[in-house]
Amino acid sequence: MSRMRRPTMTDVAREVGVTAKTVSRVLNDEGPVAVETRERVLAAVRRLGYQPNLMARNTRVGARDAAIGLVIPEMGNPFFGTVAGGVESAVRARGLTLIVGSSDETAGLEQSLIATFLARRVSALMVVPAAGGDHRHLRLERVAGLPIVFLDRPAVSLTADCVVSANREGSRAGVAHLIAHGHRRIGFVGDVPATLYTRRERLQGYRDALEAAGLPFDRSLVDTGHDMEAAARATLRLLALADPPTALFAGNNFASMGAVLALARAGRKDVALVGFDDLPLAEVLDPPLTVVAQDPAAVGAAAAELVLSRLDGDRSRARRVIVPTRLLARGSGEQPPPGPLRPP
Repeated sequence: MSRMRRPTMTDVAREVGVTAKTVSRVLNDEGPVAVETRERVLAAVRRLGYQPNLMARNTRVGARDAAIGLVIPEMGNPFFGTVAGGVESAVRARGLTLIVGSSDETAGLEQSLIATFLARRVSALMVVPAAGGDHRHLRLERVAGLPIVFLDRPAVSLTADCVVSANREGSRAGVAHLIAHGHRRIGFVGDVPATLYTRRERLQGYRDALEAAGLPFDRSLVDTGHDMEAAARATLRLLALADPPTALFAGNNFASMGAVLALARAGRKDVALVGFDDLPLAEVLDPPLTVVAQDPAAVGAAAAELVLSRLDGDRSRARRVIVPTRLLARGSGEQPPPGPLRPP
């Protein structure tokens, strides 16, 4: 056998001098095989380093793979990496393997990845929906009993389990914090598209806080940017307004990084800033960054618990789990506006 390819069941059979069917019976513990033959087959498997093709076997016999498929929008976003870590820690203890794919925030690629996972016959499916996605194509799978859980954002056109952060409540708390420190013109830098679930919820929380304080909603104070550089440009546009904001609320981690970058480039330390979602090294910035912190590991763990309960036979109605956020006041969000405080 060539050392340049993986050994096959046929190679094992040839090594032992039996049929491939006999090797299959030994490996799958199916049908009678003499004890001596079984030992010789297993010895050859170890000697050759043969690894069974579990995917092919599962497809052939209609069994589920001992794997869970997870689709996330971006591999480079630390939030989703921590979510995946929370899922893996929980499912690994049950002998399950997590397989992760990135949709690149593209609905078509998301659907393709889901189809790949389904063809592999994963035991469960977990999805962070891409912007503009539609999940009605999973209705038959859900009816057939496949555990399906959505994370960070709920499914579209499908009733299914989901785990989300307290987006609206957290955003409201962050903006209220800025208002409590005297700010009356507060800019919002959010993600795109405007229809994205987390973006809509966080903008609504921003508006809730303004309304509670008796402050008007000014659409000119709302801008967008999906990545750090785009968020930095949005921040500079807001600061260039004739009546600019004295504080900013950044709607996600990349928006926060963009706002920090723009303020540093402009040499502005007089603009208060609160970000949604924590950042690595946020405490060493100057000033340290005040954030509404999510708990992505808890989001992943809660989603895994839902999957495991479904695998254990839970057939109750679809559930929505909301993971709380918390405000971490570190300095950037506690700066007062320049001049005397303006009453609300």
